[in-house]
Amino acid sequence: FIYTTAKKDYAKKLLEVLDPKKKLIRHCLSQSDCVCSQGCYWKDLTCLGRDLAKTVALDHTMQGFPAQAANWIPVPLWCGDPKDEELLRLIPVLGQLGQA
Repeated sequence: FIYTTAKKDYAKKLLEVLDPKKKLIRHCLSQSDCVCSQGCYWKDLTCLGRDLAKTVALDHTMQGFPAQAANWIPVPLWCGDPKDEELLRLIPVLGQLGQA
């Protein structure tokens, strides 16, 4: 899943960069799938229909997940740098979570 507080057009462009062959990412949620409270959008992981005990979210800000802070793994803000390998550094951690 990709889950962004951005509008759908931005999410589509993000998918074109992350998964140009459309083989890795099956679902994309955008601002219309978020909860809006006092003008701020946040992501509600319960809308995924998954067991939250087995769900993690990678994001640069915890503000996106106030109701599910325990599911949050912080990552630096991505600025479009094609040499950014931050997600690759998380592979061992995500692998351990997958085995747990």
